[in-house]
Amino acid sequence: MAQARTTVPPVRDTVLYDGQCRFCRGQISLLRRLDFTGRLEFTSLHDPRVQESFPELSRDELMQEMVVVDTRGRVWRGAGAVRYLCRRLVALWPLALPLHVPGSMPLWSGLYRLVARNRYRLAGTCADGACRLP
Repeated sequence: MAQARTTVPPVRDTVLYDGQCRFCRGQISLLRRLDFTGRLEFTSLHDPRVQESFPELSRDELMQEMVVVDTRGRVWRGAGAVRYLCRRLVALWPLALPLHVPGSMPLWSGLYRLVARNRYRLAGTCADGACRLP
C-alpha cells in the first residue's frame, strides 16, 4: 500500500508525526514504549532535518497524516502507516488482524482521516497555542 518512495532510504524505519500536537505526541510515546527492539526512529515533521532527509514529502502532506518511511524508501501514510507498524512491532500484532481483513482498508482510512482531522480537538490545545488548527 506504499504509494511513493524517497530518494535516500533511512537507516531505520522513520515515523514522521506532528510534534506540536499533544494527541500525536501521546501516540508516539506509546509507540516508543512498544518498540522493544529499537527498530523505529521518531521524528517530528517540524524538525528541519525532515525536509533535508525527505524533500519528496511536503509539509502539507505531513500535516495531514502520520507517515512512515521504511528502510527501502517506501512511504506509508495514515492507516497504511498504522497497518505497517502493526506488522513491525510485536506488541501490535493483535491489531494487525483486523487491519488486514480484505476490503477493510477504506474503513480504516476513513476512520484514520476522521481522527487526524480532529486531533487538536481530541487532545485540547497546547498552552503556547502551537496546537491550534492551522
